[in-house]
Amino acid sequence: MSASTAPTRADLLALLAVITTAQWQDFGAAAARHGLTAMQAKVLSQLDNGPLPMRAIAERLVCDASNITGIVDRLESHGFVHREVSPSDRRVKNVVTTDSGRDTIRRVRAEMRATHGALDALGEAERASLYDMLDRMRPIMESRGQL
Repeated sequence: MSASTAPTRADLLALLAVITTAQWQDFGAAAARHGLTAMQAKVLSQLDNGPLPMRAIAERLVCDASNITGIVDRLESHGFVHREVSPSDRRVKNVVTTDSGRDTIRRVRAEMRATHGALDALGEAERASLYDMLDRMRPIMESRGQL
């Protein structure tokens, strides 16, 4: 691709795949330093904005709900989450992060050295521009059930 040619969708998808793969590898390595699997850390990440039913976590992570049960069991045994009955439907159990879980996922993100290094290579205006572009894409992706 030359400097005067705009990247194609295929070019962008390939680049996003490379960056996303590297970011998740970095995330997994940071999680491992805290005794978590990448999937356990992903579950903690999904709870950033508050409690979620296990089925919603499974949908977001595109996996079977029975897998989430085992992951939540292990997170609960380490004190990172607990389950509570949903106030809107007593048949549903929400997964809630504990202070320890929130602190741990914050530390995992802070230790993502490769990802931080890549972001640090961008200037302030470039980071703002990248954020704006990704933020514009997010509602489209979310509305299509991708997140």
